[in-house]
Amino acid sequence: MKPERFLTADQQATVVDAVRLAEKRTSGEIRIHIDGECEGNPMERAEEVFGKLGMHRTELRNGILIYLACNTKVFAIIGDKGINDLVPEHFWEDVIEVMGREFREGRFTEGFVQAVLKAGEKLQEYFPYQSDDVNEQPDEISFGEKI
Repeated sequence: MKPERFLTADQQATVVDAVRLAEKRTSGEIRIHIDGECEGNPMERAEEVFGKLGMHRTELRNGILIYLACNTKVFAIIGDKGINDLVPEHFWEDVIEVMGREFREGRFTEGFVQAVLKAGEKLQEYFPYQSDDVNEQPDEISFGEKI
């Protein structure tokens, strides 16, 4: 399946709305990327996508990427250096758990929404929303292996 067709337009809009809502609570930047295939380690691919999307260019280095390869059914969550320097080890485990549970049941939109909202809630403690916050990354979902 082509990554762009994995979620319907309405489902994509629901996920993007969740990103916008979560980012109203935190200065963190949350992005979703959907690939078709992931031949190797999904964490390594997520790191590659993170770099290609320029997510390391946020002022506070507080971006996170939620990555899914829809055809090979693997996913990963990674945070930037600013987050990783502050948060405890295993910080994303409960986000991964809720997302994995929904994904295993075939509820991908719900999995993304719950993961995004949970990530925003967790980031709020370390990176609270500031009144002068600027949206440094697009909220829309990115797609494909050749970004």
